[in-house]
Amino acid sequence: MGRKPVVGPRMAAEIEGDFAVFMTGMRVNNFFKVNRWLPTFWSMGGVLKAMFADQEATGALHAHAYWGNRGAVMIAYFRSIEHLERFANNRELAHSKALQDYFRRMKDNSVVGIWHESYVVRNGEYEAVYNHMPVATGLAAAGECVPVSRRGNSASARRATGARAAAEAAAASGSDVDPLAPVVDEVFPRGAADRSVA
Repeated sequence: MGRKPVVGPRMAAEIEGDFAVFMTGMRVNNFFKVNRWLPTFWSMGGVLKAMFADQEATGALHAHAYWGNRGAVMIAYFRSIEHLERFANNRELAHSKALQDYFRRMKDNSVVGIWHESYVVRNGEYEAVYNHMPVATGLAAAGECVPVSRRGNSASARRATGARAAAEAAAASGSDVDPLAPVVDEVFPRGAADRSVA
């Protein structure tokens, strides 16, 4: 396996507009019951495949996974929270069946746990820096990897640069940001297995 070229010494991420960050993972609580946790592990590949099969439709910008001694974590970036929610609730994609099967199979199964978190990041309200890292890292892979001097040398300066750019873009377009309306959860019917773990 070849080494990824690094950029640097200090680079920053830059992305235009709002975006969403989705983090999900699994934790194996009992390694000896492989037949009860391995299907969950394999399903992550299906989620990634569905996510990037049609990026224009799903709004997926980039995703990467990290493996640890107890399980895996995936971080994904989407063009908007609406794209993420449409992807999550699309019954025609393979991951929908995998999630429904998971909740049916794991209702009383403590062998493996799953979790997720999602975040809406408003235009300019982020900050990232990369020191001698591959260009395809984190938010820089979802957006653009730029010299840190373009965004600011400190975290607060990078956030301020983003806030100024967002304010200028909003003023130029004459639009205000509307609050998001809640999206009805269509994947899981009412009364389905307890979803407090996901």
